[in-house]
Order: sequence, then C-alpha cells, then structure tokens
Amino acid sequence: MLSLTSSQCSFLFLLFFLLLSLSTNAKTSPFHSEHIPDGVEVDAQVLPWKTRRSMAEAAVLPNASLILAQERTTRKDPLDHFNLYKGGWNISDQHYIASVVFTAVPFFIIAAVWFVIFGLSLSFICLCYCCCPRQPYGYSRVAYALSLILLILFTLAAIGGCIVLYTAQGKFHGSTSNTLEYIVSQADFTAENLRNVSDYLGAAKNIGVDAVVLPSDVQKNIENIKTKINAASVELSNKTHENSKKIQDGLDGMRLALVILAAVMLFLAFLGFLFSILGMQGLVYFLVFVGWFLVAGTFILCGVFLFLHNVVGDSCVSMDEWVQNPTSHTALDEILPCVDNATAQQTLLQSRDVTSQLVLLVDKVINGVTNRNHPPQAGAVYYNQSGPLMPVLCNPYNTDLTVRQCGPNEVALDNATQVWKNYICEVSPAGICATPGRMTPGISAQIESAVNVSYALYHYVPFLIELQDCTFVRKTFTDISRDYCPGLRKNSRWIYIGLVTVSGGVMLSMILWVVYARERRHRVYTKQFIAG
Repeated sequence: MLSLTSSQCSFLFLLFFLLLSLSTNAKTSPFHSEHIPDGVEVDAQVLPWKTRRSMAEAAVLPNASLILAQERTTRKDPLDHFNLYKGGWNISDQHYIASVVFTAVPFFIIAAVWFVIFGLSLSFICLCYCCCPRQPYGYSRVAYALSLILLILFTLAAIGGCIVLYTAQGKFHGSTSNTLEYIVSQADFTAENLRNVSDYLGAAKNIGVDAVVLPSDVQKNIENIKTKINAASVELSNKTHENSKKIQDGLDGMRLALVILAAVMLFLAFLGFLFSILGMQGLVYFLVFVGWFLVAGTFILCGVFLFLHNVVGDSCVSMDEWVQNPTSHTALDEILPCVDNATAQQTLLQSRDVTSQLVLLVDKVINGVTNRNHPPQAGAVYYNQSGPLMPVLCNPYNTDLTVRQCGPNEVALDNATQVWKNYICEVSPAGICATPGRMTPGISAQIESAVNVSYALYHYVPFLIELQDCTFVRKTFTDISRDYCPGLRKNSRWIYIGLVTVSGGVMLSMILWVVYARERRHRVYTKQFIAG
C-alpha cells in the first residue's frame, strides 16, 4: 500500500492550493477570453478603434448633447440595480464611475478569497507542522527538487513583475503629465489670444488721428465685448487648470503607491527566497504573515488600476468621437471647454467691425487732411503738405463685414506703414512741413498706431473663426487621440500586467517558502540520521 510521509502530505496539499490559485487567477482575469467584464480593453491597440461610432450616421443635432463612447461604456451599474449604464463617458457622473468600478470587482473578490482561504490554510499548515512529530525520514527528494525549481521560477516572476511595474509606471506618469501639460498649454494659448484681442480692442477705443476718433456706438460695443472676452478667457484658463490639477494629484498619488509597492514586493520576494534557502523557518513564517496582507492589498490595487485603465481607454475613445462632432455639448467640456459660441461670434464680428472702422478713420484723415493741396481754410487742417498723394488704406471688409479684395490704388494693412514712410516730411520748429511730404512725424505716428491695431485685429480673425466653431478644442483632442492615447493605453496595460505578475508571483512564492524551508530542514535531518 502506498504510504505518504507528513512532509509529502503537506507538499501535496500546498501544491493543490497553488494550482487552485492559478485556476482562480485565470478564470477571473479581465483579459481572459471567456470572462471579460463589459468594456474592458482586450487589445490596447485594436479594441478602442473598433468601438468607434460613425458620427455621420448618428444624426446628432449641432447643439444636441452627444453621448460619448456609448458602446464601450455600456457596463452594469451597481447603483441602478445592475442595469446597463448607457450614459456614455462622463467622469462627473456617479453612475459612470460605479459602472467602471464594477469591472474591478473580480480583483476585490480574489483579494477576499486569498485573505480568507490562505489565512485558513496557513493556520492549518502551522498547526500541522507544530503538532506532527518531526521524523528524520520525512524527506522527499521529489518534493525538495520541485519546490526549489518552482520557488526560483516564481521569485524570478515576482522580480520581473516589479521591474515591469516600476518601468511602466514611470512611462505612464510621463505620458499622462505630458498630455495634461499639452491640454493646459492649449487652453493658456487660447486664453492669451483672447486677452490679446481684448487689449487690441481697448487700444482701438482710445485711438485718434488728428482729433478723428471712432464713433461712440463703436466704442460702446468695444467695452461690452471686452467684458465678455475677459470672462471667457478667465473661465477657460481656470477650469482647465483646476481639472488638470485634480487629475495630476491623483496620478501623483497613484505613482507613489506603485513605486512603494514595487519596492516592498521586490524586497519581500528577495528576503523570502533568501530565508527559505537558508532554512530560517521562523523568519519565513513572519514574512508569510506580512505577505498575506501585502498580496491582498496588491490585488485590491490591481482593481483600482484596472479602473484607471478603463477610464483612460474610455477617454481616448470619447475624444475621437467628439472630434467628429465638435459642436455638441458633452462631458468633455469639463476637461477643455469650448468658448461660448455667441461670445466667440460676437467677438469675431466686433473685431471685423473695429478693423473696418479704423481703416475708415485712417482713410478719412488721408483724404481730408494729408492729401489736401489748397491753402488753409476755415476748419481745415494745413501744415504745408505737398508732393505726391498718399494711397489710401485697403479696407479688408465690405459694409456687411464680408471679405473684400484690395483695389489697385490701395495699400494693404501688412505693408502700409512701410509704404507711407516715403510721405513723411521734415518739420520746422513751428510744426510745419519744411520739406515735401504729406504727413508730419506726429500724424504719421498716430496713423501707424491705428494701422497696427487694425492689422493685429485682422491677424486674429482666423483664430476667432476657429474659436467660433471650436476648432482649437477639436485640434487638441485630435492630437491627444493620435499622439498621446496609444502610449497611455500601452503603458497602463503594462502596469496592469506588472501588478498581476507581482501579485501572482509573490503569492505563489509565499506558499513555496514554507514548503521549501521545511523540505530543506527535513533534508538536513535525513542526512544527519543516515550519517549517524
């Protein structure tokens, strides 16, 4: 009859627990092909793009609210009696957050099962080892060799997982930080341009050329639009910075936790392997007790990071869908909001109107003052101007503020001041032209100031057009989807793999610490018994 020693019985029991743990891991892994929680990304490079919706077929109204990444985010919602959540990507919606958290539940279950079952198993093993008599002939060569080989393999797996985890978290943190910095820079660039437009409008309001100023209604409109522009730029900048800081703080905390976890697990795996090899059973049991809690915590952290991994994937798909329909109101407004369309449109029209009014003001001075040839009359401005007549300034807009082409005898805004330098005269101490010319240096400076403001406002028109249709946000999300999302998905997936490898490697190593330490001690007893 086949008989087993107490050492062999213990080894078979632990081997059975080891295989059971492996089976549990395989069945509950979120990447397992037969048990994939809804919305979990199987292939970080393929699946998000498979879930794209054809926005051309969605028939969404221009100002309607758009549900982002609806197919990907359709998951069970524990806050709604486990019905499917269909609200799309929205980090401020508690139902969306709950549905994503639910995908991490398998890891929480693994942590609980591990904590309870391993705790009971550890108690049973310790009781067995303490109560069973230690016989010198309990040594098993097969158990000794197999436990040593498995211990080495799982220790190497744990060390490799720690290295992968540390490397991936650094790359992920760098990718996310770069992404947030890019979003903030785009928001700051837009807000700065808005402030520049506001400043130029304010400068235009105070411009006067030889006592000729803008009409009072134009000045009033400038003051009104300046208030709206400043409010829009402040809201855009503050909202982006606030949300970016919240996300960055969360990422910094996650990075610190992952670095500490990688270091502690690496140290634990090394010490456990060393104490087992040296046969220090007392210290091995102490490390097993410590590792019991650490492994449970690591599995919980796996679930937390799976949550983050899914949110990153959802965000990338959402950006890609929003780019195809950028005028809709969505939850992405919380990250980088579009400027209010009415404000943007009013700013564009007001900038064109002020540009046109400034050109009319300059041309009025040129036609009514600088190009006058007759001696001074009542109410006329005369300073002995003479020489060839100055060309008038080209107005880039028609009366309805549509774009017009310049005439043959007009100078464009971009080179007007350079052309008009040839029409400046030298003045006498009395301020009268002493040489041929159409402008005194003083009038030239006033005209040049008006032209510069006109050109600046004209230069910002393309920006304002992009602002009106939210092109700058669309470009930002397009760049993120193309340049940043692949790295974010890849690195977050490697962090997840590293966490699972570390958890499984240390968990199985802990079992083998006990087995190998006892087998090594029995081996010493056996050799001493035979030698005696």
